[in-house]
Amino acid sequence: MSGAVLVAGARPWGGPAVDVRLIDGAIAEILPSGSTPRPGETVVEGRDRILLPSFADVHVHLDSTRIGLPFRPHTGAPGVWSMMLNDRANWRTAEATIAERTTETLGRMIARGTTSARSYAQVDVDAGLERLHGVLAAKETHAERATVEVIAFPQAGLLREEGSFELLEEAMRQGADVVGGIDPCQLDRDPAKHLDLVFGLAERFDAPIDIHLHEPDQLARFSAELIVERTRALGMTGRVTVSHGYGLGELPREQLVPLLEQFAELDIAWATIAPAKPLPTLLLAEHGIRLGLGEDGQRDYWTPYGNADMLDRTWQLAFTNGFRRDEDIEHCMAVATVGGRSVLGTAPALRGRLDRPGLAVGDPADLQLIAGETVTSAIMDRLPDRTVLFRGAVVADGLDLVGAA
Repeated sequence: MSGAVLVAGARPWGGPAVDVRLIDGAIAEILPSGSTPRPGETVVEGRDRILLPSFADVHVHLDSTRIGLPFRPHTGAPGVWSMMLNDRANWRTAEATIAERTTETLGRMIARGTTSARSYAQVDVDAGLERLHGVLAAKETHAERATVEVIAFPQAGLLREEGSFELLEEAMRQGADVVGGIDPCQLDRDPAKHLDLVFGLAERFDAPIDIHLHEPDQLARFSAELIVERTRALGMTGRVTVSHGYGLGELPREQLVPLLEQFAELDIAWATIAPAKPLPTLLLAEHGIRLGLGEDGQRDYWTPYGNADMLDRTWQLAFTNGFRRDEDIEHCMAVATVGGRSVLGTAPALRGRLDRPGLAVGDPADLQLIAGETVTSAIMDRLPDRTVLFRGAVVADGLDLVGAA
């Protein structure tokens, strides 16, 4: 994708209109609006829309999606283990294969502005590696439209069922990018052994780590402290992400702040899905902790929510935090775009809640044009008039993919 592109008449982060030249997949020049295109240059009409970095969904379960299939009433019982068993009882009877479902949903995500994603692929004694292969198929199909990292994810834990760890290890051999973990205390009930297996595998494959943490307050704190210990001892600074972690947000400030200081010291990132009990989003920004946003499951056997649209999830992040001021709502957009890229290691951390990066010369030309008077109004209205670029080429327009996969 090396051809020159001129994005004409767009408003970076809702500011004054400019023209933006893209060359070799990066922003090459910021020019006055109305600049003359070069011979042979492709022009993308901004039409006074807002220019933003594209979304990075850093917590999505593509392997469980039912997006595009007939609606199915939610049947899961409360609790991670019960929900997992409900998924096991139903995922094979879907109206489409795993590869078809993951590919369809990833395509819808791209059409709505997501060009970077980190997806889980459930690896356990029930699914084997079938779900991993489905996510890898979607990644390959859309390789010219989005960058996807795949997490080998032990949804059922590593210690409850014989053979679980061996499958996780094989998943890393077969193309997974990230080693997953889950609820070391509450699910496997042997946090030291669980985390030793996860960190040991990551060390062997030179891979980052992403750990689901659904545990409540003090239990989450204990697990987080063990994660901190291993991150420090194994030199894994900058390579560990805690997903969810909403129990940590329930800790009293005198317990939470020292933990956040250690997260900042070791550059432990955080991924949220904007839950009903929100994380202390602005406090994380104050401590310089990398925070990204994701959609989690999407209309699957776990939840009826989710629609492949990160602009909706950005609204949810602002809403659940109770934000009303424009700068705080815009910070949610920064988290959903460049914040997610920072979790993936492809962008630096946001420098506080007023940082609006990603549109300077030299930045990747992974961009989106969205309609709206301001960034806040665009988040509130979530209009369909959007154009999505990946590596400087248009890959979606008007919520439809452009070009052959």
